[in-house]
Amino acid sequence: MKKIFAGNWKLNKNPSETRRFLHQLKSHEAQLDAELIVFPPATSWEASGSALLDSKITWGAQNVCSQGSGAFTGENSGVVLKDLGGKFVLVGHSERRHLFGESDTLLADKVAFVQALDLTPVLCVGETLPQREAQQTNEINRTQLQLGLAKADRTKRLIVAYEPVWAIGTGKVATEQQVLQAHDFVATFLQELGFSNAALLYGGSVKPDNSASLLKIPHVDGFLIGGASLDVETFVKIIRGH
Repeated sequence: MKKIFAGNWKLNKNPSETRRFLHQLKSHEAQLDAELIVFPPATSWEASGSALLDSKITWGAQNVCSQGSGAFTGENSGVVLKDLGGKFVLVGHSERRHLFGESDTLLADKVAFVQALDLTPVLCVGETLPQREAQQTNEINRTQLQLGLAKADRTKRLIVAYEPVWAIGTGKVATEQQVLQAHDFVATFLQELGFSNAALLYGGSVKPDNSASLLKIPHVDGFLIGGASLDVETFVKIIRGH
């Protein structure tokens, strides 16, 4: 399995910046032996689709509604995403959970809906700092996986991203031992749930100087990268580090 490098741009980059970034990234494509995914904001979906028409680099949405259409003001449609060429959807990123109050029940509906469209969900799980300090990491991951995958199709592709919430955008990085323990638990529990082929990404403040060592950890199949994915050269350095 090729390593997966996914860039979550959050609420950054307008359409012209998106096109410029993707054209620059495409110039490195032939030298990068990995699966590359970018997650632009919804305002840049069309720009991403057109820029990547002739590329193996793929893209997806940071969030979609659990319904394809209807009276859902302000939501994003997975049907439109697919029509524009998107192939992946982040589900349950910590910012969606904690800033927008998305529940595990809602996320289970989103995972099922995304799979029904033949798109690939990237389900994000992980603990906050108080939860880690209370030694609840495994409990939180178990609950979020069990509930979030309650309606998932085990025959379809699934990616899970473990993101320690306390290490996102804070400059803090989990130790290799902490990553090892969390990924070992998540990988084992996914097998118990019947998702033995799911890829498992690490998503906590990945940088060029720590990516190579993190990728050597068992069950780390790649990264979900935030701020470091906004600059082409930094993103490429992380990818080349493996």
